[in-house]
Amino acid sequence: MTRDEIHSTLLEALGNVAPAADLAHLDSRADLREQLEIDSMDLLNFAIGVHERTGIDIPEADYPTLASRASAGASLESRLR
Repeated sequence: MTRDEIHSTLLEALGNVAPAADLAHLDSRADLREQLEIDSMDLLNFAIGVHERTGIDIPEADYPTLASRASAGASLESRLR
């Protein structure tokens, strides 16, 4: 999976969690929960969405790696290696 594919996968999963959000203008380094005004259940659903699209398990202990789009992308990239 390329970085562009990872980026698209993350945006797709975020779109399902926050359908009204303007995902095109997300700050890649800022906290997703704050930017999208999502809660811990939404973060769980985001992790599940990423898993469904990639087959990669993200244990709850690793949810902090999903804090921003950049850190989530880096985490997925490292798990795909």
